[in-house]
Amino acid sequence: MVSVTVELRNVEDTQAALGWASGHTLAVDRPPGRAGGQGLGFNGAQLLGLAIGGCFCNDLYYIAAEMGVGLRKIAISVRVELESDLSFTKAAMMTVSCETLDGSDPQPVIDEAKARCMVSNSLKRGIPVSIQAAA
Repeated sequence: MVSVTVELRNVEDTQAALGWASGHTLAVDRPPGRAGGQGLGFNGAQLLGLAIGGCFCNDLYYIAAEMGVGLRKIAISVRVELESDLSFTKAAMMTVSCETLDGSDPQPVIDEAKARCMVSNSLKRGIPVSIQAAA
């Protein structure tokens, strides 16, 4: 089994947090005026959208490399729809535009990425999430 761990810590004198993994960092916060948020980083819905789209973007490149296809341009848009109380995501819709270097049809690359995308496949199947207080 392969595992990945990410870490988050609050940013002193704010109610935002920094998250990191493998030397990469991002800021997490709520929108200005919401529960002390200052808009210093991504909120949960934005992070979910970025996870969905970012994983798919990476998979397009993985699949294209396996198929020997060069990619020129990728554009991905992810819309995340939330319940009115913001406690649950109702749906996510991703739109993908992709061009190959040789002008061939990118659909086989997109289809294979769709079949193998870890984040979207995990969300479709549902994954258990456990939450426990640190000792």
